[in-house]
Amino acid sequence: MAFGNVPEEGDSMMSEINVTPLVDVMLVLLVVFIITAPLLAPQSLKINLPKTEAVAHDNTLKKFSLAINAKGEVFYESLHLNEDALAQMLGAHAADPSFELQIQADAAVPYGRVAQIMAIAQKSGIARLSFLTVTAK
Repeated sequence: MAFGNVPEEGDSMMSEINVTPLVDVMLVLLVVFIITAPLLAPQSLKINLPKTEAVAHDNTLKKFSLAINAKGEVFYESLHLNEDALAQMLGAHAADPSFELQIQADAAVPYGRVAQIMAIAQKSGIARLSFLTVTAK
């Protein structure tokens, strides 16, 4: 006499899994995602931008290089500067409209340190600021 799913001596255990309900649920989820995915994407505007000629670079700028090493120390023309000396040096050049400060920061320098240097330059009145990097080959 057999009770429930207990196999008798000659019977073997049923080892099959019915995957039909699983496939049905997955197909329903797929349809839901297909319908909702376009609604979640940001809407964009079609804009025809004007075409212009390339702008020539201004070679009359006086470019001064400021280096920040991996320790966060600031060097101007291989001269070590603290924050006060840097602010004075940049303040002396703030009135010159052709002055451009180029910052070379080591890859290991935290962004916070670079932001501090940028804030010092801004407080000193520097209008032109650029970053020098190495292009990957």
